[in-house]
Amino acid sequence: MRAEILASWQRSRLLGIDQERPALPVESDLDPDSRLIRAAMPVLRRLYGRLSGMPVTLVLTDSRATIVDRIGETRGLELMDAASLVPGANVDERFMGTSSVSMVLSTRAPFVVVGHEHFLHSLKTLTCMAAPVRDPVGGTVQGAVNLSVPMELARPGMALMLQEATDRIGERLLEMGSARERGLMESFLRARRRGEHTEIDLATGAPVRRGEAAPRLAPREELALLETATELISSTSETFAEVPLTGGRVATLRRRLLHHGDAEGAAVEISFREAPATSTASTAAVPGPPAATAGGPDGRRVPLLHLPSPAGRPQDVRQEAGPREETGVPGGVREEPEGAREAERERRPGAAEGGGPDAWLLMVGEPGVGRLAVEARRRLSLLNEAGTRIGTTLDIRRTAQELAEIAVPRFADVVVVDLTEDVLAGEEPPPGAPGAAPALRRMAVRAVRTGGEAGGPRGGGADTPVGYAPGTPQARCLGTGRPVADSVRTELLAASSPDGAHPVELIRGLLGEGEHSYLAAPLRARGAVLGLAGFYRRGRARPYEEDDLALAGELAARTAISVDNARRFSRERDAALTLQRSLLPRDTPRLAAVDLAHRYLPADVRSGVGGDWFDAIPLSGMRSALVVGDVAGHGLEAAATMGRLRTAVRTLADLDMPPEEVLAHLDDLVGRAPEDPATAATCLYAVYDPVICRCTAARAGHPPPVAVFPGGGTLTLDLPAGPPLGLGGLQPYESATVELPSGSLLALYTDGLLKEGRAYGDTDARMALLASALRGPEPPPDSSPEPEASLERICGRVTDTLLSDGPPDGLRDGPRDDVALLLARVHALPTDRVASWELPSDPSVVSEARALARRQLDEWSLQDLEYGTGLVVSELFTNAVRYGGGGPVRLRLLRGASLVCEVSDRSNSSPRLRRAGVTEESGRGLFLVAQFTRNWGVRYMARGKTVWAEQVPHSGRPGSGHSGQGEPAPEEADEQALLAMFDDLG
Repeated sequence: MRAEILASWQRSRLLGIDQERPALPVESDLDPDSRLIRAAMPVLRRLYGRLSGMPVTLVLTDSRATIVDRIGETRGLELMDAASLVPGANVDERFMGTSSVSMVLSTRAPFVVVGHEHFLHSLKTLTCMAAPVRDPVGGTVQGAVNLSVPMELARPGMALMLQEATDRIGERLLEMGSARERGLMESFLRARRRGEHTEIDLATGAPVRRGEAAPRLAPREELALLETATELISSTSETFAEVPLTGGRVATLRRRLLHHGDAEGAAVEISFREAPATSTASTAAVPGPPAATAGGPDGRRVPLLHLPSPAGRPQDVRQEAGPREETGVPGGVREEPEGAREAERERRPGAAEGGGPDAWLLMVGEPGVGRLAVEARRRLSLLNEAGTRIGTTLDIRRTAQELAEIAVPRFADVVVVDLTEDVLAGEEPPPGAPGAAPALRRMAVRAVRTGGEAGGPRGGGADTPVGYAPGTPQARCLGTGRPVADSVRTELLAASSPDGAHPVELIRGLLGEGEHSYLAAPLRARGAVLGLAGFYRRGRARPYEEDDLALAGELAARTAISVDNARRFSRERDAALTLQRSLLPRDTPRLAAVDLAHRYLPADVRSGVGGDWFDAIPLSGMRSALVVGDVAGHGLEAAATMGRLRTAVRTLADLDMPPEEVLAHLDDLVGRAPEDPATAATCLYAVYDPVICRCTAARAGHPPPVAVFPGGGTLTLDLPAGPPLGLGGLQPYESATVELPSGSLLALYTDGLLKEGRAYGDTDARMALLASALRGPEPPPDSSPEPEASLERICGRVTDTLLSDGPPDGLRDGPRDDVALLLARVHALPTDRVASWELPSDPSVVSEARALARRQLDEWSLQDLEYGTGLVVSELFTNAVRYGGGGPVRLRLLRGASLVCEVSDRSNSSPRLRRAGVTEESGRGLFLVAQFTRNWGVRYMARGKTVWAEQVPHSGRPGSGHSGQGEPAPEEADEQALLAMFDDLG
């Protein structure tokens, strides 16, 4: 069974309709000469004539599903009488269940119900096809035509013939409407001729005065007058309106009721006057009291089109037929001063004598047609506002809320916006319709509450999963990818919700019990459906029409484009964030003698991606490298460039290059890619040595670091200002060295920290503020010194102090620029953890060097490292004696979390690890060092080099049989296995 039929059956069963003998209400007071009957019946008779000889029945219903007329063979009409389907009977779904007419008035589209799909048993042998009759002016459904035929005789061509007939009925309604308007115009002109007030040129439609030309108006003024006249014709209460014009003039519009046969309409007259000197001109049509009024019998002040005469002459009273609510005067009496025309002629010297006209005809029409024009203009206004208010941000949730805010209450009483989970995750939606049951999540809910104000439901309702069962209008909309209009009953929501996924109580509480009009519009962008917008109107008094379908589709399409843009932005942002997080340090690195804390604050918290970065790298000799850099820009390019620079810095740091050489190599790297956005990159590279408590740093276009000493003093390191990276070596980079006692605090940061607040551009003031935040508040004179504050607390204090005084407009979500802050509290390596000897360059001293190292390890209780340390000292010291260029050789042991053995000589030659052949007598020393240590390397000094090797102490007693990395202890290693390492590959 089709989904629409199944949903209708569910509603019919819920209503408890009797499938054998339904109770149909019958209206006895039908107008046999109604406009719909006069337009439709001639067409239906011709259609019945074309189907002569076939047992067909044609039924005409109005927009409330009441049968107003029918045509058919005698047998068919008798069967309809037996089923109570007589003129005046209401065949709405509420009374007879599923039928072709009820489906047409529910879906507002042609529909065919075949045999068993009927809810009533008496109709199951028929095929019923129905089509809506639409008013061509506004597209509203005026009624429906049903064609019934036995199932075995039904042909597809009958539905086409029925559609042609309903189209012709619409054309006749238009012709009759034009005739009504022409009749109203003639009635108005006859009345005006009797009053000798005005004339109009029927050929051109332009109003004229006797002896005087009509005033000239600008196109914008004409448009404003026509819009105001349209609103007056469609209004049920307003009778007068004023529109300010240029040059101090004011146009006064007045509505008069018209009657011609069964046609009722209104005419709008217009007159002009000079605005009072004290009045304030407006740019919009403002209904309100004009300059002159007269009192009515009920006490209301009735506006006058003309000023009363200064002499206060007696007034004559002119009556015009019309309902009393138009003027508030019983019997439709309008009061008009007798001397008004004379006063008008006195004001206008060029006016003709003897009863010249005092107003022009502006518009004639019916209230319903005027209302359609007003609604059309409101739709255009709604679309225009949607273009400016939907998609103001790249936030998916906010975009959905903007659609709901636009539509309530001007288009719907309740609006819900659901998006697919794939869209919220930033994934690419598949092309085409997503099917009837995708995973959805509610993003926005808005409703007209009691009292007429709009807002979200008090119980929330957003950010909840939702689902729609097959057959519901929502599922049909998602399955076809097209807007769907239908009626829904809140009682059926629970039954149609799979696993209770639909927030039934929320919608029921917003709409109330009963049947309501519903319109579902897919959020479709770039060929894919991203979600669904649901528009509800309480009750069935205002069903959604074709124009509403088009409007909802346009609103949904604009929202979908904004949602898709937000989704694509979210996906790019997530990718950039993932890249950036993978490139930045995930955890604070553990360094030998430095405590660290850091902050990274992007300029836009929504994108979260910038080019600022930081790093902390352990170096040989217990030293630490601290790095902060800044790459201009945001997004994937900046993150990728930042990652390349950070990787290059780590590679150069492993080579133990001095800071100025690291920056020089970075400059070459950036300069070789001129298209790279990193041409605006800056960097600060600092190395701290805990043995001598010195910090050596160099900078490339970066602000200098700030040091806070244990006593509370601050110092901005005076580093030579090198150019930014990528400028091609304008000048060589230089480094500077400063003493940093143990406990000193070093702050490295990017320039975004100095760009915030009203002191933007005043670098000295910002630097003073930074130093003050690093020091912290001064303790009271008589209080004990406060314990050393944690680095995390200092980080928070710095960012709160320097980033909280942003611009007063409060329009930004983050700081002006990305901010990276790295705080390092340095410590000295205790002297009892350092052992150093300077020995002569003589092969005979090698054994003495091993003995010195062994005694030191005994003092440090590191006996388990004696074998490996002896091997390292022997190999490195021997190489220094052989290739060190003469002069003394220095041996140094450093004890921390690991044991570092260093041998320094005066040669700049680079040792090289190589694989020695079986017959070679040399080349195995560095190989053995690499096998029995965790790491080894070389660093160069101003004169000479230092070769170092690092070992990690392992738990257990000496000689426990395991080295620091879990491999067998060297003394227990198989000699053949060691020799096999040096076998030739062949």
